[in-house]
Amino acid sequence: MQIISKTKSVCPVCKRVIDAEIFEENGEVKIRKTCPEHGEFIDKYWEDYELYKKMMEYAFNGPGVENPQLPELSGANCPFDCGLCKLHMSHPLLINMVLTNRCHLSCWYCFFYAKEGQPIYEPSIEQIEKMLKMLRSLKPVAPNAIQYTGGEPTLRKDLVEIIQLTKKLGFTHIQLNTTGINLMDKEYTKKLKDAGVNVLYMSFDGVDKNINTKNHWEVPYILESARYAKLGIVLVPTVINTWNDHELGNIINFALNNVDIVRAVNFQPVSLVGRMPRKQREKFRITIPGAIKKIEEQTNGAISKEDWYAIPFVGAVSKFVETLTNKPTFEFSAHPACGMATYVFLDEEKIIPITRFIDVEGLIKLLDSSADEMFGKPSWERKLIAAKAALEIRKYIDKEKAPKSINFEKLLANILIKHSYSALGAFHVKTLFLGMMHFMDEYNYDIERVKRCVIHYVQPDGTEVPFCTFNVFPELYRDKVQEVYSYSPEEWKKLNPGWSYEKDKYHRNVEKLESGEAYKRTYFNIKRYW
Repeated sequence: MQIISKTKSVCPVCKRVIDAEIFEENGEVKIRKTCPEHGEFIDKYWEDYELYKKMMEYAFNGPGVENPQLPELSGANCPFDCGLCKLHMSHPLLINMVLTNRCHLSCWYCFFYAKEGQPIYEPSIEQIEKMLKMLRSLKPVAPNAIQYTGGEPTLRKDLVEIIQLTKKLGFTHIQLNTTGINLMDKEYTKKLKDAGVNVLYMSFDGVDKNINTKNHWEVPYILESARYAKLGIVLVPTVINTWNDHELGNIINFALNNVDIVRAVNFQPVSLVGRMPRKQREKFRITIPGAIKKIEEQTNGAISKEDWYAIPFVGAVSKFVETLTNKPTFEFSAHPACGMATYVFLDEEKIIPITRFIDVEGLIKLLDSSADEMFGKPSWERKLIAAKAALEIRKYIDKEKAPKSINFEKLLANILIKHSYSALGAFHVKTLFLGMMHFMDEYNYDIERVKRCVIHYVQPDGTEVPFCTFNVFPELYRDKVQEVYSYSPEEWKKLNPGWSYEKDKYHRNVEKLESGEAYKRTYFNIKRYW
């Protein structure tokens, strides 16, 4: 056993801030902390120490937010005086906004939804506009990506109007976090696309109907709607050990079968919020390397551990663009333990991860050194250095192994030199992005990760809170603020005559769904790619 680093965490019982240490044991990374009142807690942090060491080499601190909502707070009591403060080291890359806590499902592992008798939270269009304008005022760079979430956001009658407003205020990437059930309606889906939705961020916990009880039967019809509307989909599986961890390869295979409309799979190892005995945590706990190992096994090595890199690995790309343009840009300064990703291509029935034909580490070093060379130079000289780097890209691409349908040299050069949303979008259309995002809970909570969070929630009181603070301590942030802006069930019924919790719920006709042509076409004769 060896100590890797010291940090701060919280007691899962009393929630006080306590000292913690990250340590290695038997090839795994763990976190240990001791509460003077409730004793010692040890939990898995990462399941591969060697991979952890490698990814930590890419860690860097971002610029933070120059005009945070709480500029005077020192963060000494982080994470309990959040909103943000100047202690935060990353600016937001993606903003979450809860549009409602109503939902048509009642999933057992959900963060939250309105249960019988509970208040209804649904911010007004005026409150939404105020939040959006605050976000667009953030410096040094205002977020342009937002995810509307819930509950189930499609339960809102004014969702199209909200999307139109969001687009008008300068957000260029709008994604909808949804079960997709209400998007079986093709015309409604097209209205959302036309209003400005860029992607559906859709729950999908497995191909097997006994596993994905959330939306297995509806997915084929959602895919048809997305094709009709030309709206890309990200499949979002919550990964739970002993429950659906055996389905990871099948999920990727399913995505490849529908790669014409599925842009990505973003796996989310489960966050075990709430009081939970150690044995139960050990049963359900899986971390990013654990999930990656299972993917390697279940794809017969077609996608291996070596194909994945931590989020800050691409920091050199932002550094290159920022130095070239002499303007602040988005920096992927998340903690390396927060997420990993890779790209894979389907080329003539063959799966090709990006690392098999691009020397990604060499390319990143080129961009990093080019950015250093550009620093402080006049504009014309920076452009010459950037052009030289764009020409050198070819050295890092093995054209014999690369997919034949894509000119990667040109594609990458366009992303770096034009650095436009459309150039980046063209890259994503040609690939399947695979991501891992492990949100924390009280047991593996690391304040050093929180300080570098790049996915934030915004609330009607004007505060902006990191994801793993907002959801892990709902009584301090999410529930506390939403209670102020919520309606009692009686008030909501007056505003919405005839409404009830039960009427919000979705009732499935399995026989009808399974007999449909879209269902048969989607699930029968699925092609295997390994």
